[in-house]
Amino acid sequence: MSERAAPAGSHRTVLIDRLRGALAALRPSLVTGADAQSDSGVTGMLGQLGAAALASSKATSDVEETLRRLAVVYDRPELRIFVLPTLVLIEDPAATPSQTSIFPADGGTLRLDQAGAIDRLARRALDGRPDPDDVLATVTTIRTSGPRFGPVLTVLGYTLLTFGFGMVLNPTIAALPVYLVLGVAVGTIVVLGSRIPTLSLVLPVATAFLVTLVVSLGVIPLAGGDDVVRLVAPSLVSFLPGLTLTIAAVELTSGQVMAGASRLVYGVAQLGLLAFGVFAGISVAGTSPTASGGVEQLGVWAPWAGLVLVGLGYYLYSAAPRGSLLWILYALVVAHAAQLLGALLVGAELSGLFGALIVIPAVGLAGRIRRAPSTAIMLTCAYWVLVPGSMGFIGLSEVASGTAGATSTILRTFGSLIAIAIGMVLGAGFSRDVVALARGWRHPRR
Repeated sequence: MSERAAPAGSHRTVLIDRLRGALAALRPSLVTGADAQSDSGVTGMLGQLGAAALASSKATSDVEETLRRLAVVYDRPELRIFVLPTLVLIEDPAATPSQTSIFPADGGTLRLDQAGAIDRLARRALDGRPDPDDVLATVTTIRTSGPRFGPVLTVLGYTLLTFGFGMVLNPTIAALPVYLVLGVAVGTIVVLGSRIPTLSLVLPVATAFLVTLVVSLGVIPLAGGDDVVRLVAPSLVSFLPGLTLTIAAVELTSGQVMAGASRLVYGVAQLGLLAFGVFAGISVAGTSPTASGGVEQLGVWAPWAGLVLVGLGYYLYSAAPRGSLLWILYALVVAHAAQLLGALLVGAELSGLFGALIVIPAVGLAGRIRRAPSTAIMLTCAYWVLVPGSMGFIGLSEVASGTAGATSTILRTFGSLIAIAIGMVLGAGFSRDVVALARGWRHPRR
């Protein structure tokens, strides 16, 4: 009996190993370190650090500036550095013949803890000039590190994000259980679907279609006449390209025409896919996307309560580092309060300019506190409060469904994007000038 059992057990082991290998082959592979480039030393360090910074959702102009400063620190100012949204090119004119190294940023978007670690590593390289090979090894370690929270807490974080962004829209009370259920459902889909690259390609449009169909057929009759698109939008928060569109506007206003234009087209395409999914769901369900009117919203307190849930949701969903929750809430509150102030002074369309102009120096000031997390973490969360990505999605969805006044919503959205970009550029420039003045005051030149 034992001689026959052994082969059966061996066959089961082989089958399990093959299944694991097949599932592992479906998952996206991260190309870093020596696998991505044979270059080592300063060139390899700059390329890998730049690719990781791009994956942290940083503008190409900011990444290029950081890499050039690092090249000067490491006594390689002759290196020619070019940064695009998906890759970093570094030309070494001192080599014979001249060599150009290419570093693709194809490892996927980094989590908040990874983005913060990359930002701290870049600052440490600027201040302490560690060995380039040590920096390379650290970049690889950061990019291959696993999340602190498991799938259950990740889905919980996504649910809180959905519920929080729904509260920011100041909904009706009947919409709250809808946000809760959709957050759990879409969060589970995102966690499972992100592990299979082929499925992730159609995930945005498929999810938008399914969610809209379910809401149109089973929720609208019970939701007090609420709007289909506004019920659906918060649950699609991870697919909304609001941050991408804002970074594109920043790059365009900074003179990075190629990077800004390509990122803008990508963001609009994402919005179009989501809008198509919503339009298809509404068409199949045969319902109207607009609200019936006369609905009673929760009140002015709802967006503030939503900010707290958004902060906690980001902390769990994007695996923010320990001790960063209060700082994330600080950035969210400052951004929202500044935007409300701007709405009172110059109107809602330009309120994002005030929000960005105030939140960037405020976050930079908080980042100088010893126990504060990286400013990249706080700014990434603050941008999501400022960016009108959901409004652009709502506008495109209404255009697709033939709703009157949808074109003006789209125009207001792009006007808000430009205002936010200008505020970000001015805020960053103001922060740099203040730091330079303070440094010159403490250490005057003779």
